[in-house]
This record gives sequence, C-alpha cells and structure tokens, in this order.
Amino acid sequence: MIESPLSLHPSPAGGEGSLPVLSVVVIGRNEGERLVRCLESVRTMADPGGPVELIYVDSASTDGSPERAAALGAQVITVRPERPSAALGRNAGWRAARAPLVLFLDGDTILHPRFVADSLPEFQDPGVAVVWGHRRELHPDASWYNRVLDLDWIYPPGPSEFCGGDAIMRRDALTEVDGFDASLIAGEEPDLCRRLRARGYHILHVDRPMTGHDLAITRWRQYWRRAVRAGHAYAEVAARFRRTETPLWEREVRRNRIHGGILILSLPLGIGGALVGQPLVPLLVLGSWLALTVRTALRVGWKSRDPWTRLLYGIHSHLQQIPILVGQLGYYRDRWRGRRRGLIE
Repeated sequence: MIESPLSLHPSPAGGEGSLPVLSVVVIGRNEGERLVRCLESVRTMADPGGPVELIYVDSASTDGSPERAAALGAQVITVRPERPSAALGRNAGWRAARAPLVLFLDGDTILHPRFVADSLPEFQDPGVAVVWGHRRELHPDASWYNRVLDLDWIYPPGPSEFCGGDAIMRRDALTEVDGFDASLIAGEEPDLCRRLRARGYHILHVDRPMTGHDLAITRWRQYWRRAVRAGHAYAEVAARFRRTETPLWEREVRRNRIHGGILILSLPLGIGGALVGQPLVPLLVLGSWLALTVRTALRVGWKSRDPWTRLLYGIHSHLQQIPILVGQLGYYRDRWRGRRRGLIE
C-alpha cells in the first residue's frame, strides 16, 4: 500500500476541529483495478493545504470495489437505485461531504498530482463555482477509438458553459441548486452548470492537466453505445429546457438531426446509384464524405499535430452523428411510450 502524504478523513467522526479542506468524491461500478489506481492517485496528490476527505460511492458493484475502497481509506457509500445514474452517485457523495470544496472523479480516472493544489486558488474569486482542467486518455494508442476520442476531451481554457465529470465545485453552490439532476442518465454536468450560471456563478476551465482517463473502448459496439448515450442526453436535456430563458443543446440537437439524417440518406443513395448503373452518384457521395472529413481534420489542427490522428478524428466527427441520431430517436420513442430509459453503459 502506498504511504500517503495527506491526512485522510474517511468518515465524519473527526469532529469540527479537523474539518477537511477538500472532499474527494469518487463514483464507480465494477471498475476493478482502475478504481484502486484512482484512489491511490488521490492519496498521493500534492498537499492542498489541509486534510482531505475521501468518499467512494459505489453503484452495486459485484467485483469487490467497496472493500477495495475501504482498504485504501475511503468512506464507502453504496447506492442501489432502480435507475442508476452518475448524478445519483455524485449527489450521495457531496451530500455526505464536509469540506467547502468537493472534487468529483470517475473511478476510471487518475488524478494529476498537482491539479488540486494549483487550482484551489481559483476559488478566491467568490463567483467561481466550478474549476476543471484537461482530461486526457491514458492509452490513446490502445485502439483507434481511444485515439480519436482523446481529442474530444480537449477544450479551450477560460470561462465555459459546462464542465465534465471531473471537476472541483463549491459545496455551497451545489446546495443552492440542489446538486445534480438524478433523473438524467447522461448530460448531468451541463445541466448543473446551466443552473449555476443562471444564479450568476462562473465555470472556469483552466489550462493544466487534471486527470488521465481510461475509456478502454476496443470494439465497435462500445463506440456505438457511447454515441447513442450522447444522443439520448442531447435530446432529453434540450427537451427539458426548451422554451425557457436559458435553453441548452437545442442547436446541437437540431444540427444532429440534419447532419445525421443526410448521412443516413446518403448511404442508400450511393448504393442505389451503383445498382442502376450510375457510378457518378456513389462517387459524389464518397467525395462529399471525404470533403467533410478533411475539413474537420484541418479545423482541429490546434488539438493535435499528428495528421493521421486528425484524419481519424474527422471520420469520427461525422460518423458518430448516426448513432447520436439513433439515441435522439430512442429518447423520443421512449417518451411517446411513457417509458424511462435505464443507464446506457
């Protein structure tokens, strides 16, 4: 076991005189050794200036994750909801936390040792409610899926409209907006940030490494389901805030319907043209796809210097529009039937 330079407070028994300066809430479900790696990265981070409280929220794991977390000094909370969601786990964690600042981590991440110590001064501005940094893939060369999705994590630093799952947040601000919306199976962070911004708070994306992430996507089915999940989130969140003063994701939903619809229709168009002896039609379809791919690859030059990675990312940017549209349609179908979709893993 790695010796930690931090003073960990795994349970609320420490008393008022030893309140932590930071609570770390890690959520997970059957993460295995990835969870151990995550918790050890918390234990060995640079001292943030006081004791740290470590909380692990488990969503009914069957691989011994709660026992592993407890052995590493974490307070363990187990949730067994009928409809699991990341939001529910995060809510359980921050509501049990005692520190004024809460760092949220997913169990498949590794915390950069300097992120917290370097980022806490940002909260000297009382208007800052959320600080988040750069999340990058740990194994981008393990598969082309990891390689291109790594670029999806890259955002320009500065004030932003939303954050990802890894971020430091003010506990008072979370209390003010009643935390994450546990009815959402995805998109809970942008929804939370929207409500925080409506109350005058700022979301700050800082130009420093925050976490390493392990997508571990090696199969088409995993890639497809991830994009379907994103489409469901876009549609659900956009529908919820449509016709409000602060809509969210309406443009993304509308753009995906057009983009994904055109791509889907182009496939039978190209095949049909070839079958009826019109070779120019499939060539035009293929040329259009290639032009879109190259244009995107050129536009993301600031994300990567590697032209092959950028070309793959260009393919991904357009290809994913099809399963995203499928996810949108699935949401509308379930809503029409009066059903609520379970977690898409």
